Amino acid sequence: MTLRVSDLKQYLYCPRIVYFLYVMPVAKATTYKMEVGHEQHAILENLESRRTLGRYGLDGGVREFGVALHSERCGLTGRLDLLISVGKDRYPVEFKNSLGGWALHHRYQLAAYCLLVEDAYGAAVRTGFLYVIPQNRVTAIPLTAAVRERVRVLLDGIRLMVRLERMPPATRRRGKCRECEYRNYCADWR
Repeated sequence: MTLRVSDLKQYLYCPRIVYFLYVMPVAKATTYKMEVGHEQHAILENLESRRTLGRYGLDGGVREFGVALHSERCGLTGRLDLLISVGKDRYPVEFKNSLGGWALHHRYQLAAYCLLVEDAYGAAVRTGFLYVIPQNRVTAIPLTAAVRERVRVLLDGIRLMVRLERMPPATRRRGKCRECEYRNYCADWR
């Protein structure tokens, strides 16, 4: 089963989101936060195309925005916000419109993109970057063997959940439910 990189992030945020995507597909509402995120990505892409790579600690390189990636080996597909190429080295960059900064689910999403970049370009990826838009801050994220293995375990967990068609428990942090596009179906947000 081929999954999307965004499924991994959603699964870690709340596993029921992925359940509703694959097991019990329903119409989802576009939230205000989602609309603003798309707008912020477009603005940042325009700005980033004119900036130097100094904030990434890189002297030079080539930027590619919206890079479509696919890996049969990983059973994974996704669209990376930005890929920086410096010689044979590749640096995936994910833009996040998060007031609280980046979170663990963002780190694993970035790691999944690193696996896709490695398969697509045949080059080991040791570092990726999370760009938190509201704070205009870039954080280098090392991609260790443990993080890569955790991504593989999480993807296996998603596939098992879908195969068994078993609704997972909702997130323990119910505040997330207030802005969820599936809150009308989940009914655990009250």
